[in-house]
Amino acid sequence: MMVFLIGAAALKLWSVYDEKKVAEDLEDIEMAAVIARNTEAQRRVTEMEYEIADMLDDVARLQEFIDEKVASANEVQIRKGTVSISGNELTVSGNMSVSGDVMTLNGLTELVNETDAVSDNSVDYAALPVISGSVIFRNGGKYNKMSVSGNSTVSGNSTDVSGNASVSGNASVSGNASVSGNGSVSGNDSVSGNDSVSGNDSVSGNVTTPDSLTVSVNEIGGVSGNSNYAGWQYVPPEVSLEERRALMTSYEQTLEVNNADREIIAQNEYDFSQMKIACIGDSITAAANLENEENYEQYSYPSRLKEILGAGEVVNLGIGGSSIGRYWSDAYVDRYMQIPEDTDIIIVFGGTNDGFCVSDKEFGNLDDRIPKTFCGDVNELMRGLKENYPSAVIFFATPLPNVLHDYLMSEKEYLLQQRFFADVIRTVANEYGIETIDLYNSNILDSHDANVIAEYMPDGVHGNHAGYQILAEHFAAELVKYYN
Repeated sequence: MMVFLIGAAALKLWSVYDEKKVAEDLEDIEMAAVIARNTEAQRRVTEMEYEIADMLDDVARLQEFIDEKVASANEVQIRKGTVSISGNELTVSGNMSVSGDVMTLNGLTELVNETDAVSDNSVDYAALPVISGSVIFRNGGKYNKMSVSGNSTVSGNSTDVSGNASVSGNASVSGNASVSGNGSVSGNDSVSGNDSVSGNDSVSGNVTTPDSLTVSVNEIGGVSGNSNYAGWQYVPPEVSLEERRALMTSYEQTLEVNNADREIIAQNEYDFSQMKIACIGDSITAAANLENEENYEQYSYPSRLKEILGAGEVVNLGIGGSSIGRYWSDAYVDRYMQIPEDTDIIIVFGGTNDGFCVSDKEFGNLDDRIPKTFCGDVNELMRGLKENYPSAVIFFATPLPNVLHDYLMSEKEYLLQQRFFADVIRTVANEYGIETIDLYNSNILDSHDANVIAEYMPDGVHGNHAGYQILAEHFAAELVKYYN
């Protein structure tokens, strides 16, 4: 009997081991396929860089090319999940559904966020940001605070009716200039025809959907059935990239911001001479584009940062082609411990190569945060930095918008919109108390502007001498503002 029991136990252990081994083998096979896919995508990006560089002598032609590629990328997103708006009706199809909340999105990463397919509205819904939660559409408006609450019918108002805990249980909340800044906007038969329904903790359980309005969400508690952006608090930018683009071109914004950065640096009173700074990043940190020049590292943004601040030491941990997550090459999350223990300031700048690689599956979500996903590895990286460098001040920069992302996305439909990566970085950094330098929404050095490419980024993603200098001055100004 004892022999039988031992044999049965051994057989069970072998069965458990065998199942685990099969699962690991399948995971290895799947990851190998992902790496092969990403290798091909990175090869294609290199080809695109040469295409962009070949058009530098004709800025008008280059801008036409950029606009064509952005339009193609938008068409892909429309095919993946169509949004159409007509009159007071909201139709969401493809990978999305409308249920419960005013607008609940399923399969968020498949949702179109830039489309001209909007009819019968006076509002232009182009370049719409999409984030999961109750109400998502926002047409470039500010985060205004006005609200309406507690009445059987509240409509046609032009003045503020605000500061209520809830806007709920009403037969109609419609035709108002704004319905915002409330704890809840829910349980109403109608919330429609308003110019703005924004800044609310909850906008849910309403029968009809808004028509021609500006909508934003400050807090999102989660939406069932979403593969991403569920169960966590999204941190919106103070001013979005779309809003900045509506005011001025990236080239104009870059000049304006750079002038402001130089004024901030000139007024610095903090002594950085004893400070050690570590910069972990990808090819942008490593000064790609300049490798053919002697001692080209001196032109990288970390080297320029050292000179600008008069810092004691700046360590450059930029590796070309590297990603934040483990689905590609030299993942930050696997090498951040190379940062010296006595580092005073850590700057993490990445996400560009992640955008060239990640599908919905590798993106993951902030509920699970599993390893080998962008959400999981960003979380692990930030947690590890906080735990292992408790005395360092950590800055995490979102990726610069680049046209190559759109170009590649137009050919590879599994890719996600770049804004999603910036959103996750901002949100997780906020959770860990990490400083954010939001390059994505800054509208500087955005290669969707042909003049930016011609002056600062000759291949559409990497800087020249002037481009890296502007980037260094922007980081320097952010550090000066923090320490002064």
